Amino acid sequence: MSETQKTQAKSWFEGLRDEICTAFEALEDEAPASLYPGAPGRFEKKPWRRGDGSADLGGGVAGMMRGRFFEKVGVHVSTVYGEFSPEFAKGVKGASEDPRFWASGISLIAHLRNPHCPAAHMNTRHIRTTEWWFGGGGDLNPTQAYQRDEASEDAKAFHAPYREACDGHEAGLYARYKKWADEYFWLPHRKEPRGVGGIFYDHHNGGDWARDFAFTQNVGRAFLQAYLPLMRKHMGREWTEADREEQLVQRGRYVEFNLLYDRGTTFGLKTGGNVESILSSMPPVAKWP
Repeated sequence: MSETQKTQAKSWFEGLRDEICTAFEALEDEAPASLYPGAPGRFEKKPWRRGDGSADLGGGVAGMMRGRFFEKVGVHVSTVYGEFSPEFAKGVKGASEDPRFWASGISLIAHLRNPHCPAAHMNTRHIRTTEWWFGGGGDLNPTQAYQRDEASEDAKAFHAPYREACDGHEAGLYARYKKWADEYFWLPHRKEPRGVGGIFYDHHNGGDWARDFAFTQNVGRAFLQAYLPLMRKHMGREWTEADREEQLVQRGRYVEFNLLYDRGTTFGLKTGGNVESILSSMPPVAKWP
């Protein structure tokens, strides 16, 4: 049964990738030429294999687009397996005595050319050791001060589909996973949040695999429901050099979090993942004035 479940999870993540890439390419087509000159961007997909090729350790496909509306966006899927190093296994649930693992998931980071269009991050994943669980979430990262408030209309609109996905699964779950995101996406050295949050969860195992898988599918669908309307809302808004400067400085906060605190970055690097995919979350341009 577990092999069937692995296949179902892997197929879902790949299908969600395709749906998101199609939706993002449509935004590239829709963007007004007066603000975004040039040809619409398209995703370039690059397969990669984990390890040195002497053994099958899994791999994935890195999908990147540098367009006229999306300055840089990555949508990646991977399915990797093997054994954790003894040191790393100690910190992974269910791996301390048996280091074998299997992990599949999708990860996304979008950096927009227009400073009024917030950056966003999303990932969902399924991991198996001697135990199994789902994890993931999504969060919004505005670069302009007027949007960097949890009470803003954009933040409320982004959170709404996640609230529906969580509380439709279990009453009170949104409040728990929102709080987790608020605590996780926090920059201790600056004493400020990375963005306006969303949801974050890990080790989600309610004992019913099919039900928990359905929840993670709903979380993946919620991202498009949350993010696409915001892109279309702000796509036609003009910006100034001051807006761009603020965007570049705020992007620096994203870099700081991902390099100092992000668990996904650590997991990917520690398990021999594709470095280009892992670090593709970095914005194309940032500033530390």
